[in-house]
Amino acid sequence: MFGAPLQCSAFLINEKGLLHHCNCAGATYLFQQDKFYDVSYDTGDKSLQCGRKVDSFKLWLFWKAKGDLGAEQMIDNAYESARYLTNVLKSREGFQLVMSEFQCTNVCFWYIPPCLRGKEKEATFLQQLEKVAPQIKEQMVKEGTMMIGYQPLSHRGWPNFFRMVVSATPAPTQQDMDMVVSEIERLGQDIQLET
Repeated sequence: MFGAPLQCSAFLINEKGLLHHCNCAGATYLFQQDKFYDVSYDTGDKSLQCGRKVDSFKLWLFWKAKGDLGAEQMIDNAYESARYLTNVLKSREGFQLVMSEFQCTNVCFWYIPPCLRGKEKEATFLQQLEKVAPQIKEQMVKEGTMMIGYQPLSHRGWPNFFRMVVSATPAPTQQDMDMVVSEIERLGQDIQLET
């Protein structure tokens, strides 16, 4: 959450596939298979802790530079930004929160494009909604505007939804949160889904 620098080191091996075999957790919420590009490029399952190898010395240096108060202010700002985003989503047409309140600074939501609004009771609604987040994410990547994850929770019957993780670094602003919502609206406004 701090955005403290990650450890920079290389670990070279000779046997192809060994790291994936040893470290793969198959976390479908992180590595979705329905992406528009070759998923073999998702290398997180090939490393310990999914690539989050935080070096404690660098974290200590970061804390020394920011201090307790600076670290507290960063985290408080991330929570305030997540709260602001949640409130914007609650009041904006086309957005539906997965849960009424966010957890930590994870704000999970669906974007329901105009072509699906008013069709929530139709039998194919969830199947169609499943396709929305991947299509918007594809456009984000191709245009280079944002990187927001998405995932389903199949065991609950929830189709793909956006999972916005508001981090403390760089310090998010209300304008950043407004941009997230506006960009998803812009990219999803004209989606046409095959039935």
